[in-house]
Amino acid sequence: MATATLAAARAPMTREERKVIFASSLGTVFEWYDFYLAGSLAAYISKHFFSGINPTAAFIFTLLSFAAGFAVRPFGALVFGRLGDLVGRKYTFLVTITLMGLSTLVVGLLPGYASWGIAAPVIFIGMRLLQGLALGGEYGGAATYVAEHAPAGRRGAYTAWIQTTATLGLFLSLLVILGTRTVLGEDAFGAWGWRVPFVLSIVLLAVSLWIRLQLNESPAFKRMKEEGKTSKAPLTESFGQWKNLKIVILALIGLTAGQAVVWYTGQFYALFFMTQTLKVDGNTANILIALGLLIGTPFFIVFGALSDRIGRKPIIMTGCLIAALTYFPLFKALTHYANPALEAALARAPITVIADPGECSFQFNPVGTSKFTSSCDIAKSTLAKAGLNYSNEAAPAGSIAQVKIGDKIITAYNGKDADAKAKAKEFDQAMTSTLKADGYPPKADPAQMNKPMIVVILAILVIFVTMVYGPIAAMLVEMFPTRIRYTSMSLPYHIGNGWFGGFLPATAFAIVAARGDIYSGLWYPIIIALVTFVIGTLFIKETKNTDIYAQD
Repeated sequence: MATATLAAARAPMTREERKVIFASSLGTVFEWYDFYLAGSLAAYISKHFFSGINPTAAFIFTLLSFAAGFAVRPFGALVFGRLGDLVGRKYTFLVTITLMGLSTLVVGLLPGYASWGIAAPVIFIGMRLLQGLALGGEYGGAATYVAEHAPAGRRGAYTAWIQTTATLGLFLSLLVILGTRTVLGEDAFGAWGWRVPFVLSIVLLAVSLWIRLQLNESPAFKRMKEEGKTSKAPLTESFGQWKNLKIVILALIGLTAGQAVVWYTGQFYALFFMTQTLKVDGNTANILIALGLLIGTPFFIVFGALSDRIGRKPIIMTGCLIAALTYFPLFKALTHYANPALEAALARAPITVIADPGECSFQFNPVGTSKFTSSCDIAKSTLAKAGLNYSNEAAPAGSIAQVKIGDKIITAYNGKDADAKAKAKEFDQAMTSTLKADGYPPKADPAQMNKPMIVVILAILVIFVTMVYGPIAAMLVEMFPTRIRYTSMSLPYHIGNGWFGGFLPATAFAIVAARGDIYSGLWYPIIIALVTFVIGTLFIKETKNTDIYAQD
């Protein structure tokens, strides 16, 4: 057995295996491309679909609508995972890619809030939910399909190609966005050109369907079906029997939760941090992220193949630990190289909000219904919108909040006062002039950016992603028997990535707004990654030598 496994591992990849990997990976790239457009174009979506509420709430609402697609991914895993274990892998991911492509096309053609009113954001969120359902079924199918075609001793290397698809999908979406902006110009892109990347999904859908229709069913599933060993109730077997359920729970807490937050911190939160906090213009930020992805992406294959030799677990656990230990210095370095003027201003003239704690609300307003009228809320919301660090200092009860910038103090106002509008104008002017005088930049200066170092930092963040993500598909496949593999592996993956990862931007944004520290949002991924490191190290078993055919 060992000799046969070694021979299979050393044998060159067959034409059929290359076709399986190419077709599965390319189709999944297109699905991720569709899904990530909403995140990459959040500012434009906020403007067109949520223009009926204030800008800050609109942006948070857009982030949450992006996260809504992630929220339903576990339900997609249940629906399509069950279907995949009952009727087959191939036909299931034909359905998922069709659903994804059509939902994305609708977003591109959907009229905005100005034309359709509340129907526009409702339909947009509905399409995001359909996209989430489709993605919930896609990944498990593609990963399972490729793994079941792979020879023993090569599953890490083969499934690593599937692991590149999320990053390549993001990379493709950024390239299409950049190309469209360049061709049309900023004015046309802002008015209607942002829709073009969504509409192009119909072309990607046609290509993906054509490719996938040429595939055969996976040999493991085909053999199991011929022998009459398919599961009659995949959901019950996966989650109703403790021997399988405990593995699902361990896979979630000890693998996918940490992998997810490292993934989204290294790619999406880095983009949000640069554009929203460091005020790097969107075009430049997208180019820098794309370069980081280009450098880091080959390491998916490197770590996937390495996991066939030394194991999946040590690579994933090391990635979680290193990421957790280095996020703070890396993001502070990102500030240093992307907006040194902001870093200098924060050190030279630190900002403090001096206010009655009883007046201060939690600055998380996803539906735009709350009115921040206390002087503390007004002061903090002004600083949060500007992406500025501030510390908090308690003031006597009932006092009007003050903002201390360096040695200057600016008094806020109560939004319920009769002359609130006049005071608001006076307060904003005082803040703007004081921040400018103390060297706080309204946006990052391209001339002061050290772009090579920014790319290096972003590439390091992506390499962390490749460590935790490259080997995980093979490991999840190997943890569960063939008869319930699609269902069992899909749920922990999509709860981890859909919930722990997908809600990271909105959660981090809320933490930063509440605490006033632009780096405090990093505590969320750091804590989750460390929990996964501990649980995974103690309770997850290595799987690289598992015979997946013996689990029927």
